[in-house]
Amino acid sequence: MSPTFRAFKVRNFRLYASGAIVSNVGTWMQRVAQDWLVLELTHSGTALGIVTGLQFLPALLLGPYAGLVADRFPKRTVLTVTQIAMATVALTLGGLTIAGIVQTWHVYLLALLFGVGTAFDAPTRQAFVVEMVGRDELSNAVGLNSASFNAARLIGPGLAGLLINWIGTGPVIMINGFTYAAVIVSLRLMRVGELHTPAPAARDKGMIRDGMRYLWRRPELMMVLVAVFFAGTFGLNFQMTSALMATSAFHKGAGEYGILGSILAIGSLAGALLAARRVRIRARLVIGAAVAFGLLEIVSALMPTYLTFALVLPLVGLTSLTMLTAANATMQLSIEPTMRGRVMALYMTVLMGGTPIGSPFIGWIGEVMGARWSLIVGGALTVLGTAGSVLYFSRRRGLAIRPRLLPRPHLEVLPQTELLGEKAVLEGAPELPDAPRKGPRVA
Repeated sequence: MSPTFRAFKVRNFRLYASGAIVSNVGTWMQRVAQDWLVLELTHSGTALGIVTGLQFLPALLLGPYAGLVADRFPKRTVLTVTQIAMATVALTLGGLTIAGIVQTWHVYLLALLFGVGTAFDAPTRQAFVVEMVGRDELSNAVGLNSASFNAARLIGPGLAGLLINWIGTGPVIMINGFTYAAVIVSLRLMRVGELHTPAPAARDKGMIRDGMRYLWRRPELMMVLVAVFFAGTFGLNFQMTSALMATSAFHKGAGEYGILGSILAIGSLAGALLAARRVRIRARLVIGAAVAFGLLEIVSALMPTYLTFALVLPLVGLTSLTMLTAANATMQLSIEPTMRGRVMALYMTVLMGGTPIGSPFIGWIGEVMGARWSLIVGGALTVLGTAGSVLYFSRRRGLAIRPRLLPRPHLEVLPQTELLGEKAVLEGAPELPDAPRKGPRVA
């Protein structure tokens, strides 16, 4: 089997991936249909940002508790419940839309309820991957998971755009409600004896606080988390910014908006497949990809036409997925099994929980200053936030960072004592004695 797809040799993971691809296609179809429905009802970028924010608000409020649930209860059972909950919400919104009685507040409320299901689903799903494949294949499985998600994003938005024109917004949302059955069936068919299931965490006081303290004592992981926060809060608002660019900047319809999502997914899928081949994951990959993503998002905003904008999107997708898959694998491979649910919940809270703040803000920027500024501001804040994270946490860990141009452009990370020793030699002073390293290099 090709190294890119080696995790598929595990039967449980094959089952999971087959159900996930069906559900993910439906999810992307609903995202496009829901955004288009909001624009039809309100013609407002701010309203679009509010819906996106409400959908991610539960991740901010419930994320740590959801991680505790993932550590204490069987993950297959938790995932089955979340699939049923999200299917119910999708079928309700689709039914209201088909009946012609849907109002903006209906979309707000159901987006919030959908977010509750997602808040419990996301950390459990992330922590369940290692139980299916084990540590040795984890980085490959994370990459393949992302590839599945982005293959769905390649298919879903374009298909949604066509179906909205043919059958309407409501039926497209209804279709997503039925796709959750594929995940439920795949979970039920798994062989429980082949799962690498750790002993559930014993109930104790302060378990959520323990997860937070565990992360705070790991500055290299905190550096990754802060970079992901800025990217997730201000940069990864593609469903909203693409809608604003398609309608406001280029004056296109639903079909062209859906195509933008599929074009973005081409780069994301390439990034996920490259991640699946990668054996070693380094923290500097997360940082470099985050900076590149922010800069490319700014470049995309400056594109003069729909075509040139579309040509830049695959690069935006590639860098964003490189950042996310590297961050996910870095977190999971660096934590204790009994803490995995809580830590991954905090990771998902950081990734998605800032959206209720960032999405309405970016939507407001797009409405007041123009669609292009929503991308410029989002990209700039991603770059600045990532740079600030590196400077603060590298100093806290006793590391120094300097750019290197040869043999290829990269950032070199080394203990500050080593950098001071080199400086002393260059200035003709006696070289400082070797000092014990405070930890392994992260670059």
